[in-house]
Amino acid sequence: MARILIVDDSPSQLMGIRRIVEKLGHEALTAEDGAAGVEVAKRELPDLILMDVVMPNLNGFQATRSINRDATTQHIPVVLVTTKDQDTDRVWGMRQGAKAYITKPFSESELAEIVGQLLGGPAAA
Repeated sequence: MARILIVDDSPSQLMGIRRIVEKLGHEALTAEDGAAGVEVAKRELPDLILMDVVMPNLNGFQATRSINRDATTQHIPVVLVTTKDQDTDRVWGMRQGAKAYITKPFSESELAEIVGQLLGGPAAA
């Protein structure tokens, strides 16, 4: 069982992603914006972070960059999970240090596959 941090400012998205993460047998941690996500990442050192992009305070690109530049958190893979579906957004997100990029709406199996790949386990939903 891995510990996965979900960072999203939408309560419904947070609950939906949490349900999938827990169904996959992992522990879900949550944060409601990028700044809180960075704080939780530093404090809890999760195995994986699922990060929204469009959020108040610190957006997902900024939070991902911060996590990747911090020596205590740079080993944690970040997956951007966002409605931003332009190629430039994807390229920019990967340049900030994201290991994968998923656009909303996504399927449960799509999320499960990426989580499995990044955690090195089976990708079953």
